[in-house]
Amino acid sequence: MIRKAAEFAARVHEGAVRKGTQIPYISHPMEVAMIVAMMTDDQDLIAAAYLHDVIEDAGVAYEELEQEFGTHIAELVRKESEDKSKSWMERKQATIDHLACAGREEKLLAFGDKLSNLRSTAKDYLVIKDEIWKKFRAKDKGLHAWYYESMVDIFREFKECPFYHEYLRLLTLVFGWECPETDRIG
Repeated sequence: MIRKAAEFAARVHEGAVRKGTQIPYISHPMEVAMIVAMMTDDQDLIAAAYLHDVIEDAGVAYEELEQEFGTHIAELVRKESEDKSKSWMERKQATIDHLACAGREEKLLAFGDKLSNLRSTAKDYLVIKDEIWKKFRAKDKGLHAWYYESMVDIFREFKECPFYHEYLRLLTLVFGWECPETDRIG
């Protein structure tokens, strides 16, 4: 199932690149799948990680995903997908609201996605600093900080995982976020 999901994602994202770069888009779902695979051996969840953007960014219909991968994986992907007809702020607030009461599977999938995106942002931020915000729809660094910082409490259930602490360190690096005592390592 994982191989099938990886091949499907590579096919539907073919030719797409990461925002503001020439990096093939498939590198993002691959990284999300690797993060998820390091945190669980759930095959459906790892497959969903490869597929997490196919509805939102590649135009794949939910029904096609359900037919190819089953209802469970299709539902995981649907719940991770944003409604692009809404504004940036509406989409991000809807994600926060959804994840606040979501189950562990949905949170884990979202965590892999957010960590991958934050890693990418941090890599660019180290080189071009605040110029990075120009490539996003929401060009305000403060809005991005609000969004990623809003996830800290949501993802706290992963605090025993080194990836959670990486997430916190990246928040500090990119946004100057101050880690509360409850999240400090050691």
